[in-house]
Amino acid sequence: MVQLTLPENSRMKDGKTWPAPEGCGRTVDFRVYRWSAEDGENPRIDTYKVDVEDCGPMVLDALIWIKNKIDPTLAFRRSCREGVCGSCAMNIDGSNTLACTKAIEDVSAGAVPVYPLPHLEVVRDLVADLTTFYAQLRSIEPWLQTETPTPRTEWRQSHEDREGLDGLYECILCACCSTSCPSYWWNGERYLGPAALLQAYRWLNDTRDEAAGERLDRLDDPFRLYRCHTIMNCAQTCPKGLNPAKAIAEVKKMMVERRV
Repeated sequence: MVQLTLPENSRMKDGKTWPAPEGCGRTVDFRVYRWSAEDGENPRIDTYKVDVEDCGPMVLDALIWIKNKIDPTLAFRRSCREGVCGSCAMNIDGSNTLACTKAIEDVSAGAVPVYPLPHLEVVRDLVADLTTFYAQLRSIEPWLQTETPTPRTEWRQSHEDREGLDGLYECILCACCSTSCPSYWWNGERYLGPAALLQAYRWLNDTRDEAAGERLDRLDDPFRLYRCHTIMNCAQTCPKGLNPAKAIAEVKKMMVERRV
């Protein structure tokens, strides 16, 4: 039987259990992943006791409370706090989601486990390195491309054509779907992943765009597109309720149709 052993410097250890500040009400334990390249130590899991009567209802509220009241060294991304920017994407209670829209009370019984997005290298604590993710997004050129002279006012589109973009334009590029995809874990340097491919189909399906041929040429590769095995983790984890797997299937269909 095959036995796999993690490198010693990747093994997580129990970290510090931080006491609750004085005067706290009802508390919930948060087990948070901590790592910094500066100290040369292994990753650890710190436990914080959060006064849920003194902070907002979401996991992001609890992380902000920890940073303000207990440990100012905790690092994580945040911005809009409304599920729009995607900055606070992380793995909470075993699933990739947005900390600002994940309610504390929705977490299963016991301590709340909070980790950075899987598969990606960690910059610090809950901050994942999205360099490759954004490079893959740039590679599909996610902007309108036309050869027709630019109109004096705007590019017009019928209501029916506009509705064809529903379920695509809402993507906030949080990377929850791509980092939940086993195919992306295995081939992350070559497979574009669900998020980038959903964006690619968003422009392929835009009736105003005139570069469909060139876009399909760039995707026509054994790895960039065809590593999707319809595992459906992407659709299950998307915090906006989108279905990247369906978009990828539509791109594959377009590939077939243009060869017929």
